[in-house]
Amino acid sequence: MAKILLVDDDPDFVKITRTVLQSKDHEVKTAANGQQALAAMRAEKPDVVLLDIMMSYILDGVDVTHEMVADEDLKDIPVIMVTSLASTPDADVFPTDEHVSVDGWMSKPIKPEELLAEIDRVTKGSVVLD
Repeated sequence: MAKILLVDDDPDFVKITRTVLQSKDHEVKTAANGQQALAAMRAEKPDVVLLDIMMSYILDGVDVTHEMVADEDLKDIPVIMVTSLASTPDADVFPTDEHVSVDGWMSKPIKPEELLAEIDRVTKGSVVLD
């Protein structure tokens, strides 16, 4: 069982994903934007963060990862970046030359078994992807 912070502004995605995670006895906290996510992480450090790229603004999730790396207490928390960005008209705004310190990437829609496997992978030790 892992403590997971699910960060996404889509209430339907949050509801479905929470159900999938809780079905395997994971403890799930949620945040709807980057500011809430950082506050939640500082209040109670999660084992892993599922982080959407696009929330309050296009690259809100990317900015959260930068804040996490700069914070001694948060920099070691594994992050799985979740996005539907590739299938939107905004895909070209993602800075392909920018380093994003995450442990995994998943594209929406996410298959439950793939999500659970990715959670297992990063909570058992992982290498940060560039």
